[in-house]
Amino acid sequence: MNTKLLAFGMLAASTFAAPAQAQVQRSPYGPPITLDQAKRVVAAAEAEARKNNWTVSIAVVDSGCNLVLLHRIDNSNLGGIAVSQDKANSACLYRASTRGAEQALAQGGLNIRLLALRGMVPLEAGIPIVVNGQQIGSIGVSGVQSNEDGLIAQAGADALK
Repeated sequence: MNTKLLAFGMLAASTFAAPAQAQVQRSPYGPPITLDQAKRVVAAAEAEARKNNWTVSIAVVDSGCNLVLLHRIDNSNLGGIAVSQDKANSACLYRASTRGAEQALAQGGLNIRLLALRGMVPLEAGIPIVVNGQQIGSIGVSGVQSNEDGLIAQAGADALK
C-alpha cells in the first residue's frame, strides 16, 4: 500500500473522529462479535426504533468488517439495507463513529477530502461496538433522519456494555 495514501487515510480518519484533538485513541480490533452478541445488539436497537415508531434497517459487522446480522423492520425502505451495511463497515474500517465524519463534512473546507476515503460514509449511525476495550464489531442503522438513526445505533452499541 502506498505510504502517502495510508498517512492521508490516518490523518483524515483522525480529522473526522475528533476535529478538536490532534491524537485520537481508538480501541484495537478484538475478537469478532458472536451471533448471539449481534442478536442482543439488534434487539436493543430494534426496541429503540419501535419505541419511536421508526422503520429502519440494522446491520452488524464483526471486527473484520464482515456482515454478521442484517435486520430490516417491516416497511422500512429498501435503500436502507445497503446504507446500514455501509455505515457499519465505515465505523469498522476507521474504528470511529460516522457521526464525526458527518459533522466534519458539514464544516466544509478541507474536510471535503473525507469523500475520497474508500468505504467512508459521512452519515451518522455507524458506531463501533466495544467490549473490554476492544472493537468486536460495528452497527449501522438507516431509515429515518441520520440523528434518529444514530440514537438507534447507540442503543444497539450500548447493549453489550
